[in-house]
Amino acid sequence: MTNPIPPRLSGIMTALVTPFKNGVVDHDTLAEHIQWQILSGIEGLVPCGTTGEAPTLSWDERLKIIRTTVRVSKGRVPVIAGTGTNSTELTVAYTSAAESCGADAALVVTPYYNKPSQNGIAHHFETIAQRVKLPIFIYNVPSRTGADLSLQTLDRLAQIPSIIGIKDATGDMRRVDEVRHTFQNRFILLSGHDATAHAFNLTGGNGTISVIANVLPHVCVAMHNACRKNDWPTARYIQQRLQPVLSALDLDTNPCSIKSALKHRRGMSDELRLPLVPVSEETAHQIRLALDELGGPAAGGQIPQDNVKTDAVEGLSKMLSAPLAWRL
Repeated sequence: MTNPIPPRLSGIMTALVTPFKNGVVDHDTLAEHIQWQILSGIEGLVPCGTTGEAPTLSWDERLKIIRTTVRVSKGRVPVIAGTGTNSTELTVAYTSAAESCGADAALVVTPYYNKPSQNGIAHHFETIAQRVKLPIFIYNVPSRTGADLSLQTLDRLAQIPSIIGIKDATGDMRRVDEVRHTFQNRFILLSGHDATAHAFNLTGGNGTISVIANVLPHVCVAMHNACRKNDWPTARYIQQRLQPVLSALDLDTNPCSIKSALKHRRGMSDELRLPLVPVSEETAHQIRLALDELGGPAAGGQIPQDNVKTDAVEGLSKMLSAPLAWRL
């Protein structure tokens, strides 16, 4: 039950937003955003997930977004396409289409709203794996789906070679410890919860599919580099510096908040699709304040943006009390 972890399917990845312009997907802005993410050191891209407003995307829009992501990335980083729905047949179709578009893997959420039994969840993933060859990451986010994934179900799915990993967005650190202890290296374990990402990865995780990386990719890269080195003080310090931003983003639903952050930092539109709407002015103000505080006056250590792909912030753990000016 032990498989080597494919290095190209681990590390810090970005759950991409879907930019809109007058109700239409803005592929030019998406391409620019992807390029910036890669140049900032991000190790994987995840289009058409929760952050990408997948439930409101049409069939054609999903495929074009995946194609844009694959085209712009040019094989520099893997593309894990969100293909999960609450219909097994539709999920098979989306996953097969993602494969034809050149995606490296699929992110498949546990079926939502239907509230299937554990047996139903297992059959869902077994059917997808039988009919599509693309490697699959199971996405477990019970706060949105209303269905949790048990260890017993995971044990059953562990017998399927193409199910290679799990994105866990529960925020429960016991999960990563239990799964790692039970299944050793059978699964790639990715955090889907930014607030606990450092602890997840220092406890046995292999990376994160991050929302906040949309706006602070180099900071997330630095934190994950620290985790790779088992540098707990540096990882904890970076996470502590991120916490006010994370708290501000939690004032509204994802991706409403992260689009507000991108509007402030990158000049991107905060347009969303109904039933989602832009955050209130008060929430936007709190997000701006948190981001501006993080990127305050230069003092203390800096992250060298041109080296973020390979180097963590050397010696950062020695100056935990000093302000840190993140270069954006």
